[in-house]
Amino acid sequence: MGKVAGIDSSTAGTTVVVCDSDTGEVLREGHAPHPIGEGEKPTEIDPQAWLLSLGEAAKNGLLEGVQAIGISGQQHGLLALDAGGVTVRPALLRGDKRAQAQAADLADELGGAGGWMEAVGSVPQASYPVAKLRWLAQHEPATAKRTAEVLLPHDWLVWQLLGRPARRTTDRGDASGTGYWSAATGEYRTDLVERAFGHPVALPDVLAPAEPAGQTPEGLLISAGTGDTMAAALGLGLGPGDAVVSLGAGGTVFAVHQEALKDPTGTVIAFADATGRHLPLMHVRNAVRTLRATAELLGTDLAGLSELALRSTPGAYGLVLLPYLEGERTPDLPHTAGTLSGLRRDSMKPEHLARAAFEGMLCGLADAVDVLRDKGVPVHRVFLLGAAAELPAVQAIAPALLGALVVVPPAAEYAAIGAARQAAWSLGAVLGSQSQSEPPQWTRDGARLLDPGDDAAVGSAVRQQFTAVREHTHPGAFASL
Repeated sequence: MGKVAGIDSSTAGTTVVVCDSDTGEVLREGHAPHPIGEGEKPTEIDPQAWLLSLGEAAKNGLLEGVQAIGISGQQHGLLALDAGGVTVRPALLRGDKRAQAQAADLADELGGAGGWMEAVGSVPQASYPVAKLRWLAQHEPATAKRTAEVLLPHDWLVWQLLGRPARRTTDRGDASGTGYWSAATGEYRTDLVERAFGHPVALPDVLAPAEPAGQTPEGLLISAGTGDTMAAALGLGLGPGDAVVSLGAGGTVFAVHQEALKDPTGTVIAFADATGRHLPLMHVRNAVRTLRATAELLGTDLAGLSELALRSTPGAYGLVLLPYLEGERTPDLPHTAGTLSGLRRDSMKPEHLARAAFEGMLCGLADAVDVLRDKGVPVHRVFLLGAAAELPAVQAIAPALLGALVVVPPAAEYAAIGAARQAAWSLGAVLGSQSQSEPPQWTRDGARLLDPGDDAAVGSAVRQQFTAVREHTHPGAFASL
């Protein structure tokens, strides 16, 4: 039995897991927040804080006996370095929204969504490095002039662990979220970097999935690393036919596919994964925020809302809630509002409104899953992630509406586990004990499986009711998708 470690450096802190390289069993783990200096903005951070946090998370011999390490880092962060490899300013984090105008300008300059989707499979967003580069050039020109190289957070951490070698590396998963690397072609669009920044910069080499980045001075193998979404997919053990519905305030829907999708509307983002496949992804603006707003209206919390919803019946006595409370991204309705339809004397009860909130949220997410299906992405299992996935009403209603076997995995540090799995893959490939084409098969117990079974027809009827209201209120909203 060998040991490998996975490090997940998120926006808030660092998680380290040590796993059995053969089975994936988590043997030990550590956690530490990022030390935020006084006066530092939450949109940026001195990257040295990541190393301090890592040291704290891995203290007391946590990494003893480890043979290889993988790193998961927050997607879309940007580190600007000078010609000597020194950061010229704090790292810009993915939550930084200052580049909204720059993202819109860049999109227009390449002819809108279609031009960018053809070029790199995604349309610039404020969080993307390509938009951050334009913002940096416009707002900090002296800093931009000093910048000779740009890295992503996981790239920088890998480089630091390796002792700052001359070669900098990244992986295809994290690179696909930059706005200047194409998952379809596997190549950088350096012209887009220059368009955004005004001058060329060095970019890290993109490693193959099982290709190691190198060894530390102490002889530890470091794998390529990846972005946190791709690491979580690897940690969950996703494969073709699997999709993820992540329930946060908004929702994220993605699936594993064998090829890069081309969506000229820009709704489906063509990310790559960490295995050589692809992760077509969509954002849904309204998910748990719909439940929270309804719970507040009814004077309860999420648990109470779930209990109320289960007192109602499928279809909520004809009550339909279109959950577009803050506009919507899927479908593209940025300036719309939510709609409550079907009000009758019999339906005007708390339990029916609660049920309509759960059904509306899940129908909105099911619409996004269906977009992937309509584009040829098979979806046989749907993994539900997030604290709201544990709500009884979500588990009772989701399988029928999503039209697939629903998997609710146990709570775990999946991004860190995915990084560890990548480390085991690289180690095995180097030692000749593991294929370079597929990662090791780690199995995890404890997932709850929810089959739509006989409720599939009922779920179809609820979806039809929701779709009728959506089409009446927003005719043709999905026509372009």
